Amino acid sequence: QVQLVESGGGLVQAGGSLRLSCAASGRAFGNLAAAWFRQAPGKERELVAVISGSGDGTYYADFVQGRFTISRDRAKNTADLQLNRLNPEDTATYYCAAGAAMARRSSAYTSWGQGTQVTVSS
Repeated sequence: QVQLVESGGGLVQAGGSLRLSCAASGRAFGNLAAAWFRQAPGKERELVAVISGSGDGTYYADFVQGRFTISRDRAKNTADLQLNRLNPEDTATYYCAAGAAMARRSSAYTSWGQGTQVTVSS
């Protein structure tokens, strides 16, 4: 397992942007798929985006609709999520996760961060 720490959350107005960062400890992170999930109060945790270990492959949930971009920096051992054109429905706690392969289900990921809150005001 690797240790993951998220940062970059905050309060933003609708239409605004945030950049979330996930810092990982351990070289193994570079070989793992990195994903961002989110969970709003009273709702299930859902996948936002995932990127392969090499960085060549990405997958986005349908609700992203081109607004978010996932990326990773292998030298820095980080995986970032750029959030643009945010709307109040994007309000949630965002979690970074790492796993052996790209997957949509949360159970496929073995390492998780503690989350960072994103709040979008209307």
